[in-house]
Amino acid sequence: MSPDEIRARYEQVQAEVGPGVTIVAATKYVTLENMQALAEAGIEVVGENKAQDLLAKHAVYGSAFRWHFIGHLQSRKAKIVNEICELVHSLDSESAARRLVIPALVEVNLSGEPTKSGVAPEKLESLLALYGDVRGLMTMPPAADDPEASRPYFRRLRELAAANGLRQLSMGTSQDYRVAVEEEATYVRLGSVLWGAYS
Repeated sequence: MSPDEIRARYEQVQAEVGPGVTIVAATKYVTLENMQALAEAGIEVVGENKAQDLLAKHAVYGSAFRWHFIGHLQSRKAKIVNEICELVHSLDSESAARRLVIPALVEVNLSGEPTKSGVAPEKLESLLALYGDVRGLMTMPPAADDPEASRPYFRRLRELAAANGLRQLSMGTSQDYRVAVEEEATYVRLGSVLWGAYS
Protein backbone atom coordinates (compact mmCIF):
# COMPACT_ATOMS: atom_id res chain seq x y z
CA MET A 1 0.00 0.00 0.00
CA SER A 2 1.30 3.42 -0.92
CA PRO A 3 1.85 6.30 1.54
CA ASP A 4 -1.03 8.12 -0.17
CA GLU A 5 -3.41 5.22 0.48
CA ILE A 6 -2.31 4.97 4.12
CA ARG A 7 -2.70 8.73 4.54
CA ALA A 8 -6.24 8.59 3.12
CA ARG A 9 -7.23 5.81 5.54
CA TYR A 10 -5.52 7.55 8.46
CA GLU A 11 -7.30 10.84 7.78
CA GLN A 12 -10.61 9.03 7.40
CA VAL A 13 -10.22 7.36 10.80
CA GLN A 14 -9.06 10.66 12.36
CA ALA A 15 -12.25 12.35 11.14
CA GLU A 16 -14.29 9.43 12.47
CA VAL A 17 -12.85 9.29 15.99
CA GLY A 18 -12.43 13.03 16.53
CA PRO A 19 -9.66 15.15 18.03
CA GLY A 20 -9.96 13.70 21.54
CA VAL A 21 -8.74 10.26 20.46
CA THR A 22 -5.09 9.47 19.66
CA ILE A 23 -4.56 6.91 16.91
CA VAL A 24 -1.67 4.62 17.82
CA ALA A 25 -0.50 2.81 14.68
CA ALA A 26 0.30 -0.74 15.81
CA THR A 27 3.46 -1.69 13.93
CA LYS A 28 4.01 -5.25 15.16
CA TYR A 29 3.71 -6.62 11.61
CA VAL A 30 5.23 -3.66 9.77
CA THR A 31 8.78 -4.33 8.59
CA LEU A 32 11.61 -1.90 9.16
CA GLU A 33 11.58 -0.99 5.45
CA ASN A 34 7.82 -0.40 5.38
CA MET A 35 8.00 2.05 8.29
CA GLN A 36 9.08 4.62 5.69
CA ALA A 37 5.63 4.54 4.09
CA LEU A 38 4.03 5.26 7.48
CA ALA A 39 6.33 8.24 7.97
CA GLU A 40 5.48 9.58 4.51
CA ALA A 41 1.77 9.07 5.20
CA GLY A 42 1.91 11.38 8.21
CA ILE A 43 1.37 8.77 10.93
CA GLU A 44 2.21 10.54 14.18
CA VAL A 45 2.19 7.89 16.96
CA VAL A 46 3.36 4.30 16.58
CA GLY A 47 2.96 1.47 19.08
CA GLU A 48 5.47 -1.36 19.16
CA ASN A 49 5.04 -4.76 20.84
CA LYS A 50 8.60 -5.98 21.32
CA ALA A 51 11.51 -4.10 22.82
CA GLN A 52 13.99 -5.40 20.25
CA ASP A 53 11.76 -4.24 17.36
CA LEU A 54 11.28 -0.91 19.10
CA LEU A 55 15.04 -0.48 19.33
CA ALA A 56 15.63 -1.40 15.68
CA LYS A 57 12.88 0.80 14.27
CA HIS A 58 13.69 3.75 16.51
CA ALA A 59 17.34 3.61 15.42
CA VAL A 60 16.24 4.38 11.86
CA TYR A 61 13.02 6.39 12.33
CA GLY A 62 13.52 7.90 15.77
CA SER A 63 12.45 11.45 14.95
CA ALA A 64 9.69 10.48 12.51
CA PHE A 65 7.17 9.37 15.16
CA ARG A 66 6.15 9.57 18.78
CA TRP A 67 6.76 6.12 20.25
CA HIS A 68 4.47 4.09 22.51
CA PHE A 69 4.98 0.58 23.87
CA ILE A 70 1.86 -1.60 23.63
CA GLY A 71 3.17 -5.16 24.09
CA HIS A 72 3.80 -7.19 27.23
CA LEU A 73 6.30 -5.24 29.32
CA GLN A 74 9.08 -7.43 30.72
CA SER A 75 10.90 -5.74 33.57
CA ARG A 76 14.31 -6.44 32.00
CA LYS A 77 13.22 -4.52 28.88
CA ALA A 78 12.02 -1.46 30.80
CA LYS A 79 15.31 0.39 30.25
CA ILE A 80 14.84 0.37 26.45
CA VAL A 81 11.23 1.50 26.78
CA ASN A 82 12.19 4.26 29.22
CA GLU A 83 14.73 5.65 26.75
CA ILE A 84 12.50 5.65 23.67
CA CYS A 85 8.81 5.86 24.54
CA GLU A 86 6.56 8.62 25.83
CA LEU A 87 3.92 6.16 27.12
CA VAL A 88 3.57 2.48 28.03
CA HIS A 89 0.10 0.97 27.55
CA SER A 90 0.80 -2.35 29.24
CA LEU A 91 2.12 -2.04 32.79
CA ASP A 92 0.94 -5.11 34.69
CA SER A 93 3.59 -6.17 37.19
CA GLU A 94 5.34 -4.94 40.30
CA SER A 95 8.76 -5.84 38.84
CA ALA A 96 8.17 -3.68 35.73
CA ALA A 97 6.76 -0.85 37.82
CA ARG A 98 9.96 -0.75 39.86
CA ARG A 99 12.05 -0.20 36.72
CA LEU A 100 9.76 2.10 34.78
CA VAL A 101 10.18 5.88 34.88
CA ILE A 102 7.81 7.11 32.14
CA PRO A 103 4.02 7.60 32.16
CA ALA A 104 2.05 4.37 31.96
CA LEU A 105 -1.36 2.85 31.53
CA VAL A 106 -2.11 -0.27 33.55
CA GLU A 107 -3.30 -3.23 31.50
CA VAL A 108 -6.33 -4.88 33.07
CA ASN A 109 -7.36 -8.44 32.18
CA LEU A 110 -11.13 -8.13 32.37
CA SER A 111 -11.89 -11.43 30.64
CA GLY A 112 -9.87 -13.59 32.99
CA GLU A 113 -8.27 -15.35 30.01
CA PRO A 114 -5.04 -17.00 31.21
CA THR A 115 -3.34 -16.35 27.84
CA LYS A 116 -3.80 -12.59 28.19
CA SER A 117 -1.53 -10.21 30.06
CA GLY A 118 -2.88 -7.70 32.55
CA VAL A 119 -3.73 -7.45 36.21
CA ALA A 120 -6.97 -8.81 37.59
CA PRO A 121 -9.42 -6.01 38.44
CA GLU A 122 -9.19 -6.81 42.16
CA LYS A 123 -5.40 -6.29 42.07
CA LEU A 124 -5.56 -2.96 40.24
CA GLU A 125 -5.50 -0.73 43.31
CA SER A 126 -2.33 -2.27 44.72
CA LEU A 127 -0.47 -1.72 41.43
CA LEU A 128 -1.76 1.85 41.22
CA ALA A 129 -0.43 2.46 44.72
CA LEU A 130 2.97 1.17 43.65
CA TYR A 131 3.51 3.37 40.57
CA GLY A 132 3.08 7.11 40.76
CA ASP A 133 2.71 8.01 37.08
CA VAL A 134 -0.26 5.96 35.92
CA ARG A 135 -2.38 7.97 33.49
CA GLY A 136 -5.10 5.45 32.76
CA LEU A 137 -5.99 1.87 31.85
CA MET A 138 -5.79 -0.49 28.87
CA THR A 139 -7.58 -3.72 28.02
CA MET A 140 -7.89 -6.35 25.30
CA PRO A 141 -11.35 -7.98 25.11
CA PRO A 142 -11.72 -11.59 23.94
CA ALA A 143 -11.56 -12.03 20.17
CA ALA A 144 -15.02 -11.90 18.61
CA ASP A 145 -16.56 -11.40 15.18
CA ASP A 146 -19.07 -8.87 16.45
CA PRO A 147 -17.56 -5.55 17.62
CA GLU A 148 -20.48 -5.16 20.04
CA ALA A 149 -19.14 -8.12 22.02
CA SER A 150 -16.31 -5.84 23.18
CA ARG A 151 -18.62 -3.18 24.61
CA PRO A 152 -19.09 -4.67 28.11
CA TYR A 153 -15.30 -4.86 28.53
CA PHE A 154 -14.76 -1.29 27.35
CA ARG A 155 -17.54 -0.04 29.61
CA ARG A 156 -16.09 -1.90 32.61
CA LEU A 157 -12.66 -0.42 31.93
CA ARG A 158 -14.16 3.08 31.79
CA GLU A 159 -15.91 2.48 35.11
CA LEU A 160 -12.70 1.19 36.72
CA ALA A 161 -10.77 4.22 35.47
CA ALA A 162 -13.39 6.62 36.79
CA ALA A 163 -13.43 4.88 40.17
CA ASN A 164 -9.68 5.42 40.44
CA GLY A 165 -9.61 8.99 39.14
CA LEU A 166 -7.93 8.05 35.84
CA ARG A 167 -8.77 9.75 32.55
CA GLN A 168 -6.99 7.89 29.77
CA LEU A 169 -8.32 4.71 28.19
CA SER A 170 -6.44 2.62 25.62
CA MET A 171 -9.00 0.28 24.11
CA GLY A 172 -10.14 -0.72 20.66
CA THR A 173 -8.32 -2.17 17.67
CA SER A 174 -9.12 -2.20 13.96
CA GLN A 175 -12.02 -4.56 14.55
CA ASP A 176 -13.85 -2.72 17.34
CA TYR A 177 -12.44 0.82 17.63
CA ARG A 178 -15.78 2.48 16.83
CA VAL A 179 -17.36 0.81 19.87
CA ALA A 180 -14.33 1.77 21.97
CA VAL A 181 -14.69 5.42 20.99
CA GLU A 182 -18.39 5.34 21.94
CA GLU A 183 -17.23 4.09 25.36
CA GLU A 184 -14.82 7.04 25.68
CA ALA A 185 -11.50 5.58 24.52
CA THR A 186 -8.72 8.17 24.38
CA TYR A 187 -6.31 5.85 22.51
CA VAL A 188 -7.14 3.30 19.80
CA ARG A 189 -4.48 0.85 18.61
CA LEU A 190 -4.93 0.33 14.87
CA GLY A 191 -3.14 -1.74 12.25
CA SER A 192 -5.04 -3.41 9.42
CA VAL A 193 -7.64 -0.64 9.11
CA LEU A 194 -4.78 1.70 8.19
CA TRP A 195 -2.84 -0.51 5.79
CA GLY A 196 -4.76 -3.75 5.24
CA ALA A 197 -2.55 -6.70 4.34
CA TYR A 198 0.18 -4.28 3.28
CA SER A 199 2.64 -5.34 5.96
